[in-house]
Amino acid sequence: MLIEKVTAEASSVLSLTLTDPSGADLPAWEPGAHIDLILPSGLIRQYSLCGPADDRGRYRVGVLRVDTGRGGSVEVHETALEGRTIDIRGPRNNFPLRPAPAYVFLAGGIGITPILAMIRAASAAGTPWTLYYGGRTLEHMAFRDELALLDEGNIHILPQDVHGIIDLAAIAAEGPDGAQYYCCGPEPMIAAAEQACVASNPPRELHVERFGAQQTPPAPPTSQHGGEFEVELAQSGTVLTVPPERTLLDVVRQARPDVPFSCEAGYCGTCETRVLAGEPDHRDDYLEEEERAACNTMMICVSRSRSPRIVLDL
Repeated sequence: MLIEKVTAEASSVLSLTLTDPSGADLPAWEPGAHIDLILPSGLIRQYSLCGPADDRGRYRVGVLRVDTGRGGSVEVHETALEGRTIDIRGPRNNFPLRPAPAYVFLAGGIGITPILAMIRAASAAGTPWTLYYGGRTLEHMAFRDELALLDEGNIHILPQDVHGIIDLAAIAAEGPDGAQYYCCGPEPMIAAAEQACVASNPPRELHVERFGAQQTPPAPPTSQHGGEFEVELAQSGTVLTVPPERTLLDVVRQARPDVPFSCEAGYCGTCETRVLAGEPDHRDDYLEEEERAACNTMMICVSRSRSPRIVLDL
């Protein structure tokens, strides 16, 4: 994929516009989708698509520089990527925009990226919507010019240095009947939105996408043998033992060093692997409850096995 353009969108935020080098149309996607960028260093990072979904000629993502992160965003910001080609995977969508009579969108910082695509879709469908967009300062809040081209009466730009913390309890209490709430941003904002929507009368239906794992302590081993289990890699027949102190991903990579992974915290979906037999012990923040119950896939970076052996399609 050709990185056609790199644009400064706000303080510490770049957007990348990607096209097929041959000029071919790119796979279709729906608001909420993301792609995996395979960076020149080999790091794999996930970024939400934020351009117009009806533009089949290009993808666009926004990247916030996080100096205390795991290196991917710094590489994007410090590498001369414009004009280079990189590999991508996807699009994939674990944050779909569901039909509703109205929407309330909550965005924090770079969390505006999937929300921007959702707003365009809601506007095109003629569905009422409201956006509450927070950030540290106005200079850190990307894509404001694009938002200004939409119906400004529905948009509340709320930089923290001017307005303080967004009053999520009031927003949940005052939203229109039947509205679906969508939130993307830092974990404290998502946790507060979840609490506000549950406490609201009536409770609000909230959909979230996280950029990190939930701030909860790790679950204790739940297998019947002290946390140790076996993993069989079906494509080769290799059987490995996963001790309590090692992750399934770590052990699998002994035999399959090429297995894809990224966040190692169970929220990005890169390491999702098909389960052929056995019962996963799901510990991720990615799968929906019905997907966990089906036991068809698992995130091998954090999840383990409830059964003595689990068989993976690797």
